[in-house]
Amino acid sequence: MQTKSRSLILLIAPFFLWGTAMVAMKGVIPNTTPFFLAGVRLLPAGLLVLLTAAFMGRSQPKGWAAWLWISLFAIVDGAMFQGFLAQGLVRTGAGLGSVMIDSQPLAVALMALWLFGEKIGVWGWVGLAIGVCGISLLGLPEEWILSAGSRLGDALLDIHSFTDLLAGLFDNGQWLMLLAALSMAVGTIISRYVCRYTDPIVATGWHMILGGLPLFGLSNQLESGQWTNLTAANWVSLSYSTIFGSAIAYGLFFYFAASGSLTSLSSLTFLTPVFALLFGNLFLAEVLSPVQWVGVGFTLISIYLINQRDMLGEKLSGSISESIEEVQGNIAEKRQLLPQAESTLSEITTLSDSDS
Repeated sequence: MQTKSRSLILLIAPFFLWGTAMVAMKGVIPNTTPFFLAGVRLLPAGLLVLLTAAFMGRSQPKGWAAWLWISLFAIVDGAMFQGFLAQGLVRTGAGLGSVMIDSQPLAVALMALWLFGEKIGVWGWVGLAIGVCGISLLGLPEEWILSAGSRLGDALLDIHSFTDLLAGLFDNGQWLMLLAALSMAVGTIISRYVCRYTDPIVATGWHMILGGLPLFGLSNQLESGQWTNLTAANWVSLSYSTIFGSAIAYGLFFYFAASGSLTSLSSLTFLTPVFALLFGNLFLAEVLSPVQWVGVGFTLISIYLINQRDMLGEKLSGSISESIEEVQGNIAEKRQLLPQAESTLSEITTLSDSDS
């Protein structure tokens, strides 16, 4: 019993760490700059992962194909994902941001269907439909939702309105979080190709290092005062996000994935925003609007349906099979009674003819 409880805790740990790291980053962002924060989240964590991989005796990448895929992985899942994430955190809450980041299985499901022919199933499509509604409620400004028709009509008729529309999107934290989720989704697809050429844990370490370098470059060119206002508590939060939220969380994730429990691991994805929302409310006093709460609910339901679609499909198929078997049993039983009924009817007819 204790072994199962310990295994469950370790299984949940990456999602707990990702959720709490989101809250820690939000607490630091007022005293630093987004690109610097994203770089610190990646590069030191990558070094820790590579040191751990070396200690475990895992082999380094070999050949141009391995480094090409790792570099692409670093740009998309490293630099773009962490860059959009840090910029989005400046403009949105940690809990809401985590919900949107962990909606990326919606995009992964569609790309996996297109690229790998993976089955989505009835429950998967239901989850996707609910997810689109949830993302719309979360990602679009509330005034857009309430006046969607008129604003879209103005944008289509007036090119200046359309330009203002796009500018508003890229200044909106929820939209940046959607771009981060899309980057993470594409990175998840790329990781499947990366693992064909090199060890996944080693690739994770290198993609963090290579992805962190351009973020530090952007920070050097576009930002200033990156660490002058950081307090001791901020450095503790940064260390937590780097060590626990990146290095250890990713290490545990790939450990369980390599151990063959990927299905169970994926089904726990929806726990990350739950942890982030909880700790965002406790430590940052974040409050969501009623419309956003509806979007949160839709998004969590959609992620659950997508991750559990096989199990739900089996239950649905089992229920249908049981119903069909029950109907078939009733038909067979009635067919057995039919000869007796015909015999009884024949006897009644004979008696009737005799009486006549």
